[in-house]
Amino acid sequence: MEEREETRKIQFTGKSSYIVSLPKQWIMELGLKQGDQIRMVRKGSSTLELYPPKFESRIQKKEDAVIEIDAEEKPSSIIRKLISLYFLGFKTINVKPKNGRLSPNQRNTVKEAVKRMLMGSEIISDSSGGITVQVLVNLLELSVDGAFKRMIHLAKSMSSDAILAVKENNLELAQEVINTDDEVDRFGFYIIRQLKIAIQNEHMLKEMGFRNARNCLGYRLVVKNIERAGDHASFIAKDLLEFKKSVKKEILEKLQDMNEFCLSVLDESCLALFKEDYVQAEKIIEKAAEIAKYEKKVRDASKSLKDDEEIYRIRRMSENIRRVSEYASDIAEIVLNMNIEKVLKKTE
Repeated sequence: MEEREETRKIQFTGKSSYIVSLPKQWIMELGLKQGDQIRMVRKGSSTLELYPPKFESRIQKKEDAVIEIDAEEKPSSIIRKLISLYFLGFKTINVKPKNGRLSPNQRNTVKEAVKRMLMGSEIISDSSGGITVQVLVNLLELSVDGAFKRMIHLAKSMSSDAILAVKENNLELAQEVINTDDEVDRFGFYIIRQLKIAIQNEHMLKEMGFRNARNCLGYRLVVKNIERAGDHASFIAKDLLEFKKSVKKEILEKLQDMNEFCLSVLDESCLALFKEDYVQAEKIIEKAAEIAKYEKKVRDASKSLKDDEEIYRIRRMSENIRRVSEYASDIAEIVLNMNIEKVLKKTE
């Protein structure tokens, strides 16, 4: 929503109160009427905030949620429900059995999901009769930008380490890449949760630095692209664990060059996002198309191969690396969509 501003005089009434009138249009748009209670908050020495009753009730409804689990419910179903309620902004999630008690497997599923996926959450009660998950994270403790930058750093590290693992035939490093994918997802889930809160609360929207709710959707799409970049690094690591051998040095060097190019484009696209740089985003889209040159070098280096298995592996690794460049281009497209109005204003 766009920010609107009005100037009103403070008037004195009675012996100890001052009043300020509110624009009629604002009252009508918010669905308020005479007699409604408005909560006022003083922040610091220079800020006053007003909250209408509809906002208050919405916050209260987000305090607690209850999931009832069937005795035969699959772990994947339990995890999906937990993540959905986490996204919706509930502070406390109670997991209870519909009948009887939670099985040891169901309890372990909840505990592992909280540990691996739900950032800022912890279990405060655990028994066969139910588990209570509390979301402790505060908006001010980790900003969306801070979480997003950490997420990008992890995804890029995964890609570099995946290629290094193949080069060294290092199975331990490959497994670490796969494990890091969970950490990337945790940051992604956290960001999505915060974006959903921001969309529902105009004050939080401004606190997080967004001009409007549409920008939250843009960030949501960017998060998905970063998650996918991490997934493709994980695929390369899984390939090594499956075949347990490296590839030829001259081919690996071409794959490494290709990967470094993709990561540089990804880095630049995210920088354009933070800077809200429309012009830079356009350049990134053109640059990302150069991935075809690197892919051709990999194909040319692979022509001498006779082993079908190795040819298949090189092709699959090349595909996984190329997809990162495509995600970088997608992010740049999102930056264009988020900042097109700024460009139009400059040309008026």
